[in-house]
Amino acid sequence: NYPNPFNPTTSFKFQVSSFNLVLLKIYDVLGREVATLLNEMRPAGVYTIRWDASSLPSGVYLYRLRAGEFVEAKKMVLAK
Repeated sequence: NYPNPFNPTTSFKFQVSSFNLVLLKIYDVLGREVATLLNEMRPAGVYTIRWDASSLPSGVYLYRLRAGEFVEAKKMVLAK
């Protein structure tokens, strides 16, 4: 995601290599899901998803991107 740390919006840019179900979810540090940004089939291509976290408190959050067999999780910081 960019920027990181962010306040209050950040963007996720990713590439899908073949037609797949793409899931992009946000979790707090306790593992509770706070947002689902994407949950749909997408054809191959490059995508950018923007997230507005203005309703959430400052802190560390995790995102998990899943596309087919690919899974990646990283942390990000919301600094208000």
